[in-house]
Amino acid sequence: MTGITGRITTESAQSRCVAASLAPDNLSGMETRAEGPAVVTAVTGTHLRSVIASVDDYLMNLAIAEEVCADVRNDADHTGRPGDMAELAGEPEQEIQILK
Repeated sequence: MTGITGRITTESAQSRCVAASLAPDNLSGMETRAEGPAVVTAVTGTHLRSVIASVDDYLMNLAIAEEVCADVRNDADHTGRPGDMAELAGEPEQEIQILK
């Protein structure tokens, strides 16, 4: 059976926050990380329908993560606290990987 691979790159002003928000929802065969001002997710699979369903779920989660991170940033702008969820958690920028 042939493998399916793909890469989704999304520009984001809060790339670290968005990548950290998406990590818990990554399925096996998905890897999400912040690369500068972009969120990059690699997707692999063996069944087209599964990959399509995973990408569909990912895109919905991405939209929600963008909204949440924007709200966190807006709240921080008004309170003077850090607006990046990774900073709020005290975590340095890192790659997020799924281990099989």
